[in-house]
Amino acid sequence: RLRVAAAIGVGQMDRVDALVEAGVDAVVLDSAHGHSKGIIDTVKSVKEKYPNLDLIAGNIATAAAAKALCEAGADAVKVGIGPGSICTTRIVSGVGVPQISAIDECAMEAKKYGVPVIADGGIKYSGDIAKALAAGASSIMIGSLLAGTDESPGELFTYQGRQYKSYRGMGSIGAMQKGSSDRYFQQGTAQDKLVPEGIEGRVPYVGSIKNVVHQLLGGLRSSMGYVGAKDIEDFQA
Repeated sequence: RLRVAAAIGVGQMDRVDALVEAGVDAVVLDSAHGHSKGIIDTVKSVKEKYPNLDLIAGNIATAAAAKALCEAGADAVKVGIGPGSICTTRIVSGVGVPQISAIDECAMEAKKYGVPVIADGGIKYSGDIAKALAAGASSIMIGSLLAGTDESPGELFTYQGRQYKSYRGMGSIGAMQKGSSDRYFQQGTAQDKLVPEGIEGRVPYVGSIKNVVHQLLGGLRSSMGYVGAKDIEDFQA
């Protein structure tokens, strides 16, 4: 069957209870700053009550953060502070770590606990997937490369004779007004006082996701072939 994960916020144990009751396979404790007391305490609370429920926590960018989340009980950590194409965290706050460096640091620490790393953001080309995996990530997250596909939720529209789909960051004003403000610790803030850490825009319409995935996988295979790696473990050696 289809495996399903759902996002939760800090201290949302009622939501976790409801998700477990509904049969969720995993929960994702998603925050712009995963190395914080609220996140760590929530990880501990969830794992204490549901030790067999897979929990992904993030986002982080340092070895210290990876250590804290792993020791709290996270089953996977999500790495990336500001690398996304529609994320402006590094511009607005001046905070961030180059993504390859962040993956490398976090993966080396998480490996001590047997915890996998998810590289979240900064993937513009298939070669970026290869670099992320080679740096230590077990998997990657993609937004902009898939935002123009039929399967993405963005609205399809025509602009100057070309087709596009709308795409917005979790930290954009539009997303914050719809409920993502807690991810940036701005829950309860008046809409005219929100400080965005993302933008809204458009991406070219590209058709079926199958074609995009085919090209990305082809690029990854090519990269592994160039370096003589038979699998991802060998790729990371």
